[in-house]
Amino acid sequence: MEIQGYYMPEDLYYEENHWWVRVESDHIVLGMDDFAQKMAGEIVFVQLPEDGKKLKAGKKFAKVESGKWLGKVIAPVDGVLTAANEALEETPSLINEDCYDKGWMFKITPNNMDDVNNLIHGAEAIEKWLLAEIEKYKEE
Repeated sequence: MEIQGYYMPEDLYYEENHWWVRVESDHIVLGMDDFAQKMAGEIVFVQLPEDGKKLKAGKKFAKVESGKWLGKVIAPVDGVLTAANEALEETPSLINEDCYDKGWMFKITPNNMDDVNNLIHGAEAIEKWLLAEIEKYKEE
């Protein structure tokens, strides 16, 4: 689904700080959404924490940098980091090129998979949230 020039797949879940989540069997895949990567500009660095790192929902666990921005990667759920996209070490701009596929960032095994249901999901909810975010950033 496209909302004012931002591509936001409606089958994904979204964390309010613009991290998308895709459920894959017993784990989730996390990445930066189209709105965030366009706002940030070219991504030049992604911190890739070690596998096995324990994550707490709402807490920072990694950093992302562009030429004009330093961002925090926020855990969408409590869980354990099980993989990082090592291709981002050499080519962090994969996030800009293909944020929902080749530019995925982390795989996480949630403590409770039901926690994903607390994220923003469904066309109506995504559109309402993103339109509010677009307005918020216009004002800044």
